[in-house]
Order: sequence, then C-alpha cells, then structure tokens
Amino acid sequence: MRDSIEQTSADTVEEVEQFDAIIIGAGLTGLYQLYRLRQLGLTVRVFDDGAGVGGTWYWNRYPGARFDSESYTYGYSFSEDLLQEWDWKEHFSGQPENERYLNYVADKFNLRGDIQLNSPVSSAVYDDGEDCWEIYTEDGRRARARFLIAAVGVLSARYLPDFPGIDSFQGDWCHTARWPEEGMDLTGKRVGVVGTGATAIQLIPKIAEEVAHLTVFQRTPNYAAPLRNSEIDPETQQQIKASYPELFAKLKETSGGFIHDVDPRSCFEVSPEERLAKYEELWAQRGFSKWLGNFKDTLTDDAANEDYAEFVRNKIRERVHDPVVAEMLVPKDHPFGSKRIPLETNYYEAYNRDNVLLVDVKKAPIESITPKGIKTQDTEYELDVIIFATGFDAVTGSLTRIDIRGEGGQTIKDKYAGGPRNYMGLQSVGFPNLFIMPGAGAGNFTRGCEPVVEWVADCIGYLRQNEFKHISATPEAEEAWTEYVAEATANSLRTKADSWFVGANIPGKARVFLGSPDSAPVARAKRAQVAANGYEGFLLR
Repeated sequence: MRDSIEQTSADTVEEVEQFDAIIIGAGLTGLYQLYRLRQLGLTVRVFDDGAGVGGTWYWNRYPGARFDSESYTYGYSFSEDLLQEWDWKEHFSGQPENERYLNYVADKFNLRGDIQLNSPVSSAVYDDGEDCWEIYTEDGRRARARFLIAAVGVLSARYLPDFPGIDSFQGDWCHTARWPEEGMDLTGKRVGVVGTGATAIQLIPKIAEEVAHLTVFQRTPNYAAPLRNSEIDPETQQQIKASYPELFAKLKETSGGFIHDVDPRSCFEVSPEERLAKYEELWAQRGFSKWLGNFKDTLTDDAANEDYAEFVRNKIRERVHDPVVAEMLVPKDHPFGSKRIPLETNYYEAYNRDNVLLVDVKKAPIESITPKGIKTQDTEYELDVIIFATGFDAVTGSLTRIDIRGEGGQTIKDKYAGGPRNYMGLQSVGFPNLFIMPGAGAGNFTRGCEPVVEWVADCIGYLRQNEFKHISATPEAEEAWTEYVAEATANSLRTKADSWFVGANIPGKARVFLGSPDSAPVARAKRAQVAANGYEGFLLR
C-alpha cells in the first residue's frame, strides 16, 4: 500500500502520495515499464496527459495514421499469451486498431488501477536530502517516489511554428498530433495542409477525396516509398503466430529491429542491369525493404546512394502527370535514407487531382496566418480549415517542456541547451534516480523500448536488493559518452539532412544527433556489460 505525507498550513491539508516509482507517460514504454516494476513488487503510479492510454497511438488519430513497421514486428514480445490472443488485421495496422491493442494490453495485465489519466506533469523536483523525486501535475496534485522514469516518447512534443496571426484565423485549425477525437468534417471545404513529412504523406491522400480543394504547403520534399499494405488472411495469421520465436530472434539481430536484411553485396559489384532488377524487386515489396534491404553501401557510399536516389526520383516522376509538380516533389537536397523514409499509399497520385494544389514555401515562405487563410510571400490562399503537419520537437522536447529540476535546482532544459548530455541515453549527471528512456530513433520503436524497459527494471531491482537509495551517472562516464556520440555519428548519413534526427526542424535548437550512435544489438550488449560490471559508469550509494 502507498503511504501519504501530509503538509499542513494555516487552514489546508495537502496530501502528497508516496510511491516506489513514478512513470511519466502511458504509451508503449510506460505501460511495459509499469508491468515490469509491478512484477518486482513496487508501488507505481503512471501520470499521462491523455484521456486514454497509448501515447502516440492515442494522440495521433488523423486519417491515414498507421504503423510503418510490420504490425507483428511492432507488438510487445514479452507475453506468449498476448502474442497468440491478438490478431493483427493488417500488415501495417492503422491507428484505431493500434489504440485498441494498447487498451487490450492495459486491461489484460490490469494496469489501469495504477494509471492517472488527464494528468499532465508540469514539474518534477529532486529532493537531495531524501534521494527522491516530487512531481506536480497541472491541476495541483503532488506525488513522491524514489525513482522517476520519463517514458515521455520520442515524437510527442508537437511543434507548431510561430506563425504571426494564427489566432486571427476564422476557420478551424489543428495540429495532426491533436486531431479531435470526434474527427473533423472536411467535406466540401477548402483545406490547407502545412508540411509534407511522414504525417502529411499519410494524411493527404485520405482527405484529398473528400475536400472541395486541398492546398499543400511544402518546404522540403521527401523520398516516400510505397507501403503496399493489405489485410492479413487467416492462413498468414496462423503462420505469423507459429513463427513468433524465430521472428523475434531475427529482429534482435538487425540494426534497427526491423525484419529486413541488408544485401551483403556492394551495388557496384553487380552490372547496371542486375542493379536495376534489384531495385525493382525491392520496390515491389512491402514496407521498409526499399530502405533497409538494399545493397550494403546504399546508405554509406555517396555514389551508391545517389544511384538509388535517382531511381527513386524517377519512380516519383512516373506517378505525377504534371512534370513541373513532379519536380517539386522530387528531393534533391539530401541523400536517400538520411531521414526515416515515409511510406505512402497513393500519395503522389493525390497531386494528379484537379482539386489539389502544391505550393513551394521554400521559394515563397509563409508570412502569416490571416483571418481568411494563409498568406505567403506571393499570395494569400483562402481556406476554411488549416491542418498543421509540422512535426515534433523530437527526443528532447518532451523532456525539456517539463520543468525537471535536479541537484542544486539545475534544470534539464538548461542542461540540454547545447544538446543532450547523458550516459548511454539513460541518466544525466545531476539528476539522480531519474531514468530517461532513450528512444529507438530511426528503429522499430517497440523492439528498441522493450530491452531498455527490462534493463531499467533489473537496475531498480538490483538497487533495492542491495539497499541502494541513489544511482547517478558519473561525470566521467557522461563526458565520455557525449564525446562518443559526436564522434560515432560525425559522418553518419543520418546527420546529412536537416531532419528531426539532429533537431534541425526546431528554430534555435542545437544541431546534435539525437538518436542512438549504435545498432540495436550493440546498444543491448553495452548495457548488459555495464550491468554485469556492477553498473559501471554509475555512482551507487
């Protein structure tokens, strides 16, 4: 049972609930972390902004939202019963089913009793004397715990550019990550979509059919590849369930936890005809095979990358009737694969419709939002609805937007002003007993989060078993890790584009690589070695 601490003033008594651990976030990571900590016998409370569980899959309910990893590779692997009970309906499951899945998990493992919904955490303050954290929610509730786990998500802090006049717009508007639960009726309306990243690429073909007119405001075109989704037939469903052990064993071996294997050959080892045949074969397959199943040097060698990039550009040109519009949609300013490749269904065909207009806002930037619509440097576009598909303050944004204060009152926001400084993505010096769940970056998210959750649970179990009350990264370990991330990613393809991987989408954000510098197998091995060496690089007391 939890304890309570009463703090009295002249005429009030305020209860501060006491737990062994507090988790911020009831998404994929938070739900599994709760499950694992309860197995250790800990009292745990999860606080979440939303009115329902699911994190990303609760908030992102815009039309077209779905997995880009194969459904059966994305679901949790920790429960054989869960794997056999749940039937994924599609190879790439859509948001409604994904939200149902996470609600099913919450019910199956009786997690809801420890989850406080509609409770955004506004601040978290470390108590040096007691070696514990106290959190404050926006509605004034307080809770304390020895351990604080920030399962706040990689892409959860939505970003809305500071457009002048946005409050003057007389129509409806929303960010895609806050799509109304009741939906938006776009039938017969003049709609503007700002952005052409992964979200917009899913959204645009869905709404183009129902709106009277759609204006798409594009700053940077992306290399998008066909998803090729379909329903899972009963026979395939049976095969999937029978092969889960082999499937998850394979996923543990790949760099990002995906199902796809890299071709061990160089693209220049084969003739141009063989190379083109390979490209065509990949293009016909489902999912990320076009990105992750290519020749070994496609994502490392500039010439190999450009060879495939031109193949992709030509695929785009083939699908867009107007050659001027086609060239607007063809990326030329970054290598293929330097951003996570958006997967699409009929995206390029949407631009063949008479009611869809593409506007280049790199050439003529948006100047303001007006009462009637969007004004660029060139003209004003009258709109009834504006949809901002403008992305996220990735990885660090969801942390720095909470007022997290560690030893001596220092804040995570200040600590991370020049980029994240931590040890193995897990802890930051000056913030003891706070576990910062590192994201999977460009990887298959669940395959990245499960082993980290298990590592944190094992670590907390070790601390409690040995009666340690304090764990913190050492300054030496943090410094060495920060230097390693910089060196290991200096020439990485993922740093070559202005993407959320390096924070380039957020004005004023330090340009630093935000993902893991290591492949998933290497990262797991490093964490295991640290634990085996008595949590080397951490101070325990």
